[in-house]
Amino acid sequence: YQFSRTAYAEGLVVIDDPWSILRCSNKIFQNERLKQNKIKTPATLILSKSNYKKTNPVDLRFPLVLKQPDSAFSLGVEKVNNREQLNASLKRLFRLSDLVVVQEFIPSEFDWRIGILDQAPLFACKYYMAKDHWQIYNWASTNQQNWGKSETIPVEDVPDAVIKTALKAASLIGDGLYGVDLKMINGEVYVIEINDNPNIDEGIEDAVMKDELYNRIMRSLINRIEINRNIAQFISK
Repeated sequence: YQFSRTAYAEGLVVIDDPWSILRCSNKIFQNERLKQNKIKTPATLILSKSNYKKTNPVDLRFPLVLKQPDSAFSLGVEKVNNREQLNASLKRLFRLSDLVVVQEFIPSEFDWRIGILDQAPLFACKYYMAKDHWQIYNWASTNQQNWGKSETIPVEDVPDAVIKTALKAASLIGDGLYGVDLKMINGEVYVIEINDNPNIDEGIEDAVMKDELYNRIMRSLINRIEINRNIAQFISK
């Protein structure tokens, strides 16, 4: 964030811009923005050290998913199946954060990841859950490959509701490069989170578009440089 903010202040084009980093790093902010704009998410409660004993998060019904507000890559995220596990997890998480996000658990075979650039879809992937695990990554696994398989498909083959929801969600953050994680359950689309600086790995996210994916990102950077240059010239006149 500090590097991005410094670069932006120096007038450089920064595709992972500082305000996107701030917004995507705060799951509480995301949840409020999504709720305000009537985008479906798993039912959510925000617990603090001072109020959690007065709140009954099991109103959401077990199992529940607990998240640090700044968690990423499945770290700082725990699933609990009963009150005893809930109390133990909250005790651990409150050592790291004053607030904890509590959500209903929505099981699915895979999550959608829709890549968005310049408020347009860039790529679409299905990320499957790790073997015998409820998340895409299983950090507790001793296997060298601790993540689930992935499947990249053409954007035009993705259900319209998934693409439209991903675009609407990303627009609440900015116009940069984002990865929107969603689940589609019984025809309903739920946004799990919006990520800045999403993975683009050879053979995975670029499996459909190949080099054109990288060309689009570079064209976006060039367009942003030209816009900045034109603005600077106009101001100097």
